[in-house]
Amino acid sequence: MLNMEQKIKIFKALGNETRFLIFKNVFTGGYACSIDKKDPKVEVSAHATCVSTIAEHFNFSLPTISKHLKELREAKIITMEKKGNKIYIEPNIETIKELGECFNTLVENFESNRELFFGEVALS
Repeated sequence: MLNMEQKIKIFKALGNETRFLIFKNVFTGGYACSIDKKDPKVEVSAHATCVSTIAEHFNFSLPTISKHLKELREAKIITMEKKGNKIYIEPNIETIKELGECFNTLVENFESNRELFFGEVALS
């Protein structure tokens, strides 16, 4: 279960426009990764992408993209795994589901928790 510190880390990571765009495209399959030609037998999930493919979509150096990916990985919303000579990235579905459940709970309990969000509310 995500604690408050973990949730804040996720929102901070996604609060940066570049990291948000990277995450969105990793999550939605917006990047297609080429096969590792040096080791074509490496098994990779169809949902995975690689660092070099992500870097192609931005005007940043590979080290800058790697730094953004590190932030997303430390927030536990992506996973990174080295296979062959490439690093593959996938969304961390479990963390994303859990975060979604937090929002669902907020929505379901909105009326009973209005005061937490807005202070004392006068109903007319």
